[in-house]
Amino acid sequence: MSPSSLTRSKLPLSGRIVMFFIRHLQHATGSMGELWRTPVSSLMTMAVLGVSLSLPAALQVLVKNAENITHSWDSAAQISLFIEGERSPQSIQSLLARLKSYPEISQLQYISREQALAEFQQRSGFGEALSYLGSNPLPAVITVTPTERYSTVVGAKELLAKLEQEAEVSFGRLDIEWLQRLQALVNLLERIVLGLALLLVLAVVLVIGNTIRLAIMNRRNEIEVMKLVGATEAFIQRPFLYSGIWYGVVGGLLAWCIINLLVWYLSGTLSSFMGLYGSDLQLQSLSFTELLQMVAAASFLGWLGSYLSVRQHLRAIEPH
Repeated sequence: MSPSSLTRSKLPLSGRIVMFFIRHLQHATGSMGELWRTPVSSLMTMAVLGVSLSLPAALQVLVKNAENITHSWDSAAQISLFIEGERSPQSIQSLLARLKSYPEISQLQYISREQALAEFQQRSGFGEALSYLGSNPLPAVITVTPTERYSTVVGAKELLAKLEQEAEVSFGRLDIEWLQRLQALVNLLERIVLGLALLLVLAVVLVIGNTIRLAIMNRRNEIEVMKLVGATEAFIQRPFLYSGIWYGVVGGLLAWCIINLLVWYLSGTLSSFMGLYGSDLQLQSLSFTELLQMVAAASFLGWLGSYLSVRQHLRAIEPH
């Protein structure tokens, strides 16, 4: 039995637990020092990991903002009910009262023919030309916002068919096909993100595994001496595992910095573009929770790549 084993056996349980954490802290700081001794190669590896992780993270940001846009434009999936011809105020009020009693309707807004004409003159720029018309050609419109339950395509179509049965309603329109296409595009982007993330996860594991393999080869003589004096494989492989974790942590932080720079670069252009459509949405970056998740995932990938490389190459090194 080695002296260290005798020392551990004499320690109480609490002391052994404390020594366990102290040894791991020593190996963690020691592995950080090993990376610092080769700054160029370490930074190159971390940069490769950061760029690799930033690609699926950038697509995740894209999907996240696309989902925010679709949620903010849900109100655009409204039902427009057109009322052609002259209708008495009593008839309009009776129709509005009946519509308000519908449990499928969340909100509704009535736009009279005069309001529609005034708004069209203001926005179209044909105010003088419209003044030559003998009568108002625009119909009155009631915009209906369905409840959440009837905001789906099937539910909205059923509600439209029901509303068109009203006597005062000439016809209705439900314009949500573009939202369906947008949602389908978002779903496609989610699949692309998942597939690309799996490929880049494999790339990260291979890069870290190869980096740790080179580190093991450079310290081959040291490992042989450690095995000769009775060091366990767990003791020998622990610094390499922590090196992989440090690679993952720094790579995840670099990916987060890249994403923030990309969002900052595109936010001004996107705000101008969204302003053309009357929206004040701002481009959102990764949240603090998503940052922690990405760093934790990168750390796990670093540990996994190191573990696979260490288990394969340490066993091949035997002292002569």
